[in-house]
Amino acid sequence: MKSAALALLLLPASAQAAGAGVVGENLLWLALILLAARLFAPLAQKLGFPAVLGELLLGVALGNLSLFGFHYFDGVAKDPIIAFIAELGVIVLLLQIGLETRLAELVRVGGRATAVAAVGIAAPFALGTYLVGPLLLPGMTQNAYLFLGATLAATSVGITGRVFRDLGRLDSTEARIVLGAAVIDDVLGLVILAVVSGLVQAGKVSLPETAWIIAEAGIFLGGSIWLGRLIAPHSSRWLARLDAGPSMLFAQVLATGLFLAWLAHAIGLAPIIGAFAAGLLFEPVFLRHFETPRIVQEAAPLLPQGESGKSLRALMEKHARHQHESMIEPIGYFFVPVFFVLTGMQVDLQTLADPKLVAIALGVTVAAVVGKLAAGFAAGRGANAWIVGWGMVPRGEVGLIFAVAGRQLGVLDDTLFSIVVIMVILTTLLTPPILTFLLRRQ
Repeated sequence: MKSAALALLLLPASAQAAGAGVVGENLLWLALILLAARLFAPLAQKLGFPAVLGELLLGVALGNLSLFGFHYFDGVAKDPIIAFIAELGVIVLLLQIGLETRLAELVRVGGRATAVAAVGIAAPFALGTYLVGPLLLPGMTQNAYLFLGATLAATSVGITGRVFRDLGRLDSTEARIVLGAAVIDDVLGLVILAVVSGLVQAGKVSLPETAWIIAEAGIFLGGSIWLGRLIAPHSSRWLARLDAGPSMLFAQVLATGLFLAWLAHAIGLAPIIGAFAAGLLFEPVFLRHFETPRIVQEAAPLLPQGESGKSLRALMEKHARHQHESMIEPIGYFFVPVFFVLTGMQVDLQTLADPKLVAIALGVTVAAVVGKLAAGFAAGRGANAWIVGWGMVPRGEVGLIFAVAGRQLGVLDDTLFSIVVIMVILTTLLTPPILTFLLRRQ
């Protein structure tokens, strides 16, 4: 910190003034974005929608204030510092998803969940790449169609999981199939993103290159998880000898996520794949060398005796073993909303003045819904195909991640990006009320 301040003092006066102005403006932008996001998210949740939708709509509103003559936020979407913070946000988000996913769940999911995941990836991808894209958006590049298909293949399990949980239906057959399929879907979606990104960067599409990219993604995911899970127990023990407090645990988990994100980027894959793989490395048993949080230690002697006290103690210890998940959450409160708000700010509402574009967006949304509903019928007997299908419909933050990746690679222009974000918004809006209706009717 001192060296950075000294370097700033050694700059010419004009450079110091410019740097201080940029930093000051960024601080105010971040303060306004975070506060507004925290206000919009609960509002969306009270209306029955996920918090991510509120943050996204906030970004759309802030990014289009210039239509009403207010231009203060015009430079936010193009600011490199804000963009870097948003990139950290999506990396932290995928690290969180990986931490909340148990590797055993990926292995134990049933055949029906695998079938639903496979159809849920293949059908929307084929519809977007080979039917809807060329039909509704003629004249675009094959890379644009590939990214459109990849975006349609995405699934956000968080939205569906909340609906099942709020209605007390997590134990239903449909919920197990949807949640199991979504775990597989996340991995397959990340692989598809890596494949499509690699094909775009390679400049051409060929079978050997596709096979190599798939192999590269598979080797990276499998190798990093296999090697990392061999190292994680030992590294946790060594680090705990130096400092068994929560700060060391936090540093280990976050540093691993950032390192694997960098490694994925270094070999040509999306950084979020590395962050997701890092999250899968840490099982609670690997982190048993770190101290139990102080609140658990202090509360243990105060618990009642007998079975009730034993149950409470077991519950507290269970939550303590998962402290590495909760420790990353606060940093996500800062970085993740910036990603969604910044994504929404890149939507140009002026494009909606064109009725043809709106019609295309609705057509893409229909294809997105149909592709996932087809996956529901792969669940087989004993499960409501419509509930399973609608459970796979919302794209949420995963679809946005794909869309932003396509935009960063220069594949999605402003029009196509706006169409994709409209599709994400509509699928996110439609799913909770329809799924709630179907579950209550059942």
